[in-house]
Amino acid sequence: MATLSTGRRPVPFFGVALAALLLAAAASTAGAGEFATIPETFAESAPEGSSPRAGRPQAASPTQLDPRRHLDTVVQIRTSAVRGGETVDSLGARRSGTGVILGPSTVLTIGYLLLEADEVEIVTASGRRIPGSVAGYDHQSGFGVVRAALPLDGASLELGDSDRVAERQKVLTLGHGEPEATELIVVSRKPFAGSWEYLLDRAIFTFPPVNNWSGAALLSEDGKLVGIGSLIVNDAASDQPGVPGNMFVPVNLVKPILADLLSKGRRDGPAQPWLGLSTESVRGNLMVARVTRGSPAEGAGLAPGDIIVGVGEARIGDQAEFYRQVWKSGPAGTIVRLSVLQGGALREVPVQTMDRADFLRKPSGI
Repeated sequence: MATLSTGRRPVPFFGVALAALLLAAAASTAGAGEFATIPETFAESAPEGSSPRAGRPQAASPTQLDPRRHLDTVVQIRTSAVRGGETVDSLGARRSGTGVILGPSTVLTIGYLLLEADEVEIVTASGRRIPGSVAGYDHQSGFGVVRAALPLDGASLELGDSDRVAERQKVLTLGHGEPEATELIVVSRKPFAGSWEYLLDRAIFTFPPVNNWSGAALLSEDGKLVGIGSLIVNDAASDQPGVPGNMFVPVNLVKPILADLLSKGRRDGPAQPWLGLSTESVRGNLMVARVTRGSPAEGAGLAPGDIIVGVGEARIGDQAEFYRQVWKSGPAGTIVRLSVLQGGALREVPVQTMDRADFLRKPSGI
C-alpha cells in the first residue's frame, strides 16, 4: 500500500483514513485548513488571540520558548525498506519523517520509519545529506534510533521529564523543514492502544492537530525534549468526544533502554510475546481485523472476523485488557490460549507466540 502525503511527510497505514477524514472535516467546518475552535475545557490555556491551524506555526508570547531557537535540532529521516519486507505493504517501501538529534551521531525518531529499513539518509537543517543506519528499534515503546555515519552539524536536545507533562500545559512541536515551532496545548495524558499490539499507559495528546507529526519533537517550555510524534487522532481529549489532535510518545520510555538500543539494537531482557494480528473494537467486542501472513496467529487458524473474548481464564473487553493479559502470560515463545468466537462457536485457540523482531527482515546496522 502506498503512503499518503500530507504536507511534508507520509501518513502511515493506520492513519490514512483517519487523516483524510480529519482534514476534510477541518476544511468543511472552519475553511482554509482552520479547525473550528479549541475545546472549551482548554480554551483558557490557548494563546490569546490565536486561530489554530493544522500544521501552521502559532505566535508565542515573550514568556514562552522561542519557536525559532531549536530549528537545527531536528533532521529529516528518509528510509527505504528491504525488498520483500513484511512491512512494505502497510508502511510503504519509502518513508520520510523527522528525527531529533541527541548526540553528535545519534538521532531519536518514531520507530515505524525504521522497520526493516535497509537504507537510511539523514538531512540536516543546513541541507547536508548524511548516510545513516538503524542503530536500534523497540516495538514496546515505539522508538527507533538512527546512527549517523558522519558527525551531525546540528545541536543536540536534552531529554526532559515527560512524566511532568500535564494537561493544559503549553508545549511546542517542531518537524523538519518548518520555519518555526508550533505551540500546542496538552489536552490529555491517557492510555493509547494501537491495533498493532501496542499500548502506552500515559501517552501525550495535544491540540490543535498538526500534519507534520511523524517523528516530530515535542518540547516543554524549558526547551527539553518530552515526546516524539507518532499519530494524528480523532479522540485526543479524555472528557470530550471527537476532539482531533496528535499523539506523542513520552521520552521517559526511552531513557532506560537507550544504551541498549545503541549497543545491542534492542532492549535487554525477554521480549514481549507477539501474535501477529490487528484488532478493532466493534460494538463492545474485540474483533480480529487483520492477520499477518506467516505469523503465529495465522498458524493457529485465526482469521479476520473472529471475536476474541478471553485470554486464558480472563475475560477481555478491549485492546488494552487483551494486550495486558497476553503479555502477562510470559515472554515471547509462550503459548497463549485465546477464547475465540468463530463461526458462531466458542473455541479455545492455543497460539505459540514469538518475538516480533525475529519475524521482521533484519535491517542493515543491527
